[in-house]
Amino acid sequence: MRPLFAALLFLAVSSCSSRPSLDAAAVSRAGDFASGVDKGRLMSNVDALVAAHRADTPLDCGLFSPSRTDPADRPVCNLTREKARQLVRERFESLGYTVTTHDTEDARLPTSTVIAEVRGTEHPDEVVVVGAHYDAYFAGADDNSSGVAVMLEMARLASGKRFARTVRFLGFDLEELGLVSSTRYIQAHPDERIVASIIFDCVGYKDPSPGAQQGLPGFPMPTTGDFIAAIANEDSRPRLEELYALNSQLDLGFLRGAVTPNDGSGAAAGNLMRSDHAPFWVAGQSALFLTDTANFRNPHYHQKTDVPSTLDPDFLADVTQLSAAGLSFWAGGPLP
Repeated sequence: MRPLFAALLFLAVSSCSSRPSLDAAAVSRAGDFASGVDKGRLMSNVDALVAAHRADTPLDCGLFSPSRTDPADRPVCNLTREKARQLVRERFESLGYTVTTHDTEDARLPTSTVIAEVRGTEHPDEVVVVGAHYDAYFAGADDNSSGVAVMLEMARLASGKRFARTVRFLGFDLEELGLVSSTRYIQAHPDERIVASIIFDCVGYKDPSPGAQQGLPGFPMPTTGDFIAAIANEDSRPRLEELYALNSQLDLGFLRGAVTPNDGSGAAAGNLMRSDHAPFWVAGQSALFLTDTANFRNPHYHQKTDVPSTLDPDFLADVTQLSAAGLSFWAGGPLP
């Protein structure tokens, strides 16, 4: 995740004012689908992704500095993604997906978005997106192996199932350098009918101790870091309200929802559009951004200490269950 600022955080405590009435059968089906989340597999994927980053060769730091005199511990000199990309592809393939990529050649920053999907049986042109960026600084356990692990677990649950709408999993590249591949992907698909999307970035760190959650003085927000924040813009508000209702009806109880004005690109744009949901918003597409709030909670953000032992496996599993329920509800499935 690129650095987040307090404008996002004070919004993150606003809960949805309305809770739509959801079809009971769809909620029950979503709960059954989400119950298949395997905490052990989640953490195994986090461990594998962290190992991939540690074994990789960082991006040439000379791309960002005229000399290579930057300290070795500077984050930008420790950005890896090649082996994590390969791992994401292999995981998708092992689940039976036919994997494609959206590649953009660029002399300085070529990118590759890794794509796997379940084609919808009734409305195949309507798409539900699940996305996370696989590039990371240092070991990148929370940022963003946690998000990629959630995406991979949801892909496992969806594998071999039938949904009314198409479900598409997207592994984004070079988010840390400016949302590079997500921007290129959206620009290359201007006419897609994305009915819902959920983007994960830093979703595995929890600290319930008083004062653990940081923010700006004067704004009403929790001081404990025991919630997941779901951020929407006005176009995405219906999806947030549905996720909030699912959270309530399935009794998960840890979601904090927020809606940023209009398309999210107002005066606080620099503070609210710092992950791969932002290109969706700019293009007028629906996107929810799920985050543990990164540097406003996690002291290991963009540090060497961002390692798996700092994550909370139960919290990560809860995030995955809620997100899987949302996927089931929006995609209309699994179908018999």
